Amino acid sequence: MGTGAEHFDDTGDARSDAALARRLQILATEHWGLLAARSTAQSEVLTRITIYLTLVSAGLVTIGLLGQATEFGSWFPVAALAILGFLTVVGLLTLIRMLTVSEEDMMFVLAMNRIRGGYADVDPTAAEYFLASTHDDAVGMTVTYSFLRYRGGLEQVLGSSLIMSALVTGSVGGMFAGGLCAAVGMPTGGAVTIGVIVGLGIVALTAWYGGYRFMGVWKTYTPRRPSAGPPAQWGPR
Repeated sequence: MGTGAEHFDDTGDARSDAALARRLQILATEHWGLLAARSTAQSEVLTRITIYLTLVSAGLVTIGLLGQATEFGSWFPVAALAILGFLTVVGLLTLIRMLTVSEEDMMFVLAMNRIRGGYADVDPTAAEYFLASTHDDAVGMTVTYSFLRYRGGLEQVLGSSLIMSALVTGSVGGMFAGGLCAAVGMPTGGAVTIGVIVGLGIVALTAWYGGYRFMGVWKTYTPRRPSAGPPAQWGPR
């Protein structure tokens, strides 16, 4: 009887080990898939930003060369407005894609936090070695983005590629709007004012819409492993 019981226990342990191994393999496969998708999205949007900034640089140089060639007369205003209008459209499309990728990046981080929590469930002692969070909520996402200290939302926004691209697009869009107003006969002061308003409006609308989409996620999303509070390494805030 004793031999039979020992054999049964060994079989049970083997089945348990096999189940844990399968779970870890599934989690690891999903984790690597998310990492690959995140890397691909980041690479794609960085390429689009590079292309857009190259187009802006080339477009402004072209406008300068056209101005010298035509002595800023003849068909120069039409050509300059066409180039600025094209650059504005490309910039707006780039901003839309950047907003989408920012949301996707947050999605990937939350998903990987949840998987990291699955690792901790399988081996709780491993959790103490993770700097990235095992919690799939807003605090956990912020921890994964900044391990060692709390990073405020304003710092995150102002330092983002999105705001930089919005500033470039706002400048180009403002020049296009101001130039168009001047082309139809508006006084210089009024055209400059319209251009500044349009430029600032593009930047403000981009920042507002990004924040609106970010806040909207937390109204419908339910975390599986909510955080008990901020991590100790953040210190008092």
